[in-house]
Amino acid sequence: SLDLKNTPPTVMQEMETPTICALNGGAAGYGMDTALGCDIRIRGKSAKLAAAFCKRGLVPESGGTWYLPRLIGWSKAAELIFTGRTLNADESVAWGLASEVVADEELMPRARAVATEIAGNAPLAVRAAKRMMRMGLNEPFPEHVHHVYLQLLPLMQTEDLKEGMMAFMEKRQPDFKGR
Repeated sequence: SLDLKNTPPTVMQEMETPTICALNGGAAGYGMDTALGCDIRIRGKSAKLAAAFCKRGLVPESGGTWYLPRLIGWSKAAELIFTGRTLNADESVAWGLASEVVADEELMPRARAVATEIAGNAPLAVRAAKRMMRMGLNEPFPEHVHHVYLQLLPLMQTEDLKEGMMAFMEKRQPDFKGR
């Protein structure tokens, strides 16, 4: 039996920490699938994104057939996979495969700025939000809402919630500890 539970795409899918792809250069095939596995994708203007699998006699083996229909819908996913097209920067954003496009020299500073913004939030809440978003991809809405409420219960007992509320009331930035 083929055990793929420790492959990079599977490990990334199960990570509770947010992942940011700073896409520069070319990402075709496995590189594209790896980028799709990230929560946030920021790409440099000159970066290339291509699902070149069918052009090589393969299928997207590292998550592309799972991610693409969920990210951009069936028709666009089929078009991208079946044609193996390379998407330019504007198409990547228009299709929902990148959050934004920045000048190449601004790519890493922008990715770090987004990471810093995320890191300023309550880490337990960020991880829970990511977990709930992933669960929501595979469950009916009523079941999902139930799971979200179950997740709220332990979060409401955290020091971070108290800190977040106090910081809001005191009009200051919170100092979250992950507890």
